[in-house]
Amino acid sequence: MEKFKRPSPSWFWKLFLNSKTVTGLIILILVLLAIFLFNKVSYLFTPIFQFIGIIGAPLVFAGILYYLLEPVVSFLEKKGLSRVWSISLIFVAIVALLVWGIVILFPMLQEQIISFSNNWPDYWETIQNKGSDILKHPLLAQYADQIEKVSKNFFDSFGSMIQKFSKNTVSGIGSLIGVMTTIFLTIATGPIILFYLLKDGKQLSLYIEKFLPSKSKKPIMQVLTDINEKVSSYIRGQLVVAFVVAILFMIGFKIVGLEYGVTLGILAGFMNLIPYLGSFLAMIPAIILAIVAGPMMIVKVLIVFSVEQFIEGRFVSPLILGNQLEIHPITIIFVLLTSGKVFGVAGVILGVPGYAAIKVIVTHAFSWYIAHSRLYDVEDKERLIKKPEA
Repeated sequence: MEKFKRPSPSWFWKLFLNSKTVTGLIILILVLLAIFLFNKVSYLFTPIFQFIGIIGAPLVFAGILYYLLEPVVSFLEKKGLSRVWSISLIFVAIVALLVWGIVILFPMLQEQIISFSNNWPDYWETIQNKGSDILKHPLLAQYADQIEKVSKNFFDSFGSMIQKFSKNTVSGIGSLIGVMTTIFLTIATGPIILFYLLKDGKQLSLYIEKFLPSKSKKPIMQVLTDINEKVSSYIRGQLVVAFVVAILFMIGFKIVGLEYGVTLGILAGFMNLIPYLGSFLAMIPAIILAIVAGPMMIVKVLIVFSVEQFIEGRFVSPLILGNQLEIHPITIIFVLLTSGKVFGVAGVILGVPGYAAIKVIVTHAFSWYIAHSRLYDVEDKERLIKKPEA
């Protein structure tokens, strides 16, 4: 039997379709067209967005705690406890921590925050007076007007930015009733979702696998597995690092005698959830208080910050986080700026793991395209599929 001979490619294929540049342009045009069409019919998806807005907060809350607590549940299960009893024991421990926080920690934070708010006018006046004294120095006197103008523009811009940020945040979340509803739903349903995630979470992949076509089952499950590993390791690592950073700052501020050390330490821990920028942002209120206290306190606070950065950079982050996401720092900063602009505070916190998930999908899709495309020779396929471009 004569072997079937594939017809030779036409001139149109050789000139246009068999070109990496043309293929890239076609893909770009299709993506832009899809974005344009979605923008025109986005109103059709409004009910879906509203539904996601309602269930989003409880799901995110439960998902974050699931990634944090699942290793503990598995550890207790290996030690002989049933999974349900392990989850119940962890829930009891969480309730005990919440009670401790409400009874001991919350009054302390409340007292420090109220004290800071009451003293803020005096702090601000002190900072202005010290700034004026610095500008009177002979070396700076000739530039006093320019510095004062730049400072005024900076603080005016900073104030308007805060007002705009607050306005956008409130309008984005909704009215006060909407905020209270979201908080209530999160508190009421979050623990229930968390319980069943911890109890049946490992069976979720098997449940999803049942609905996938046989031919695409393996690659899709591989993508989901990679996303789960990347996101879970990042969330776990960031939460642990944030806790360690909060403890380090609280200890450091306590040693140097800075006021509101507990509040500033907890703030630093929360801000550390923002990669690269969090610790620097958390230092702003500490520097302000140090300026009020005097030059020696500024030196002490800078020493605390330097020691914390050294410990975090040399020991804590490498041991806990490593280089799990394999994302360049410039890319992370770009993602933070973009997601923060579009989604606000939630985007700043969840932007990096969201990008990591998208990167996994794009990487696998790119590898599949290379493997099936005739635009790449064997050497290109081996090189790119083994280590796809970021």
